[in-house]
Amino acid sequence: MGILSRFKSIMSANINALLDKAEDPEKMIDQYLREMESDLGKVKSETAAVMAEETKAKRELDECTEEIAKYQQYAEKAVVAGNDSDAKEFLAKKAQLVTKQATLQQTYEAASANAVKMKQMNDKLTKDIAELNSRRDNIKAKVAAAKTQEKLNKLGQSVSGLSDNMSAFDKMEAKADAMLDKANAMSELNAMSQGTSVEDLAAKYETKESPAIDDELAALKAKLGK
Repeated sequence: MGILSRFKSIMSANINALLDKAEDPEKMIDQYLREMESDLGKVKSETAAVMAEETKAKRELDECTEEIAKYQQYAEKAVVAGNDSDAKEFLAKKAQLVTKQATLQQTYEAASANAVKMKQMNDKLTKDIAELNSRRDNIKAKVAAAKTQEKLNKLGQSVSGLSDNMSAFDKMEAKADAMLDKANAMSELNAMSQGTSVEDLAAKYETKESPAIDDELAALKAKLGK
């Protein structure tokens, strides 16, 4: 049986260890559930078949045992009746049945062992499925929280990068302002140097009489009769 050949792997499977190694627990837990539910379906189906084989083997073994006991009784009765030849026939038949009984006993024990294994697998898979189902929502919630945090981290990095860019723009703007101020100062100096000549400088030192002084002098002379 295919499922029986997987008995050791199924029984030794450690769900917690498998989930710890999984890179994506959310997808892995669904995959494990699908696989285990598939195995459980096979186990239930084959368990029924194995149990039927066990029942059949037990019935045939019991029937053979009863036949052995019956021919034993026949042989004893034949001996009591003094019919040794009949007793030998019964004992020969009994011997055949004893050989058959040994084979039936082996068949029954194998079927019984298989039934035990199938029941163990059924219990293990049922327990693992129940555990995974109970943990699935919790795992998916943690994965969702982790993904949200990753998005926030990336958004934070983007905002940080934007701040760095704005800082660089501020520096560029300050540099441009300094260049403009320097250019304006240079332009002002050039204008000043172009508008100043020797004549202009001399005119600064020339004394110009004020019309108001002349008027005041004339009034003073008139008052004095000069």
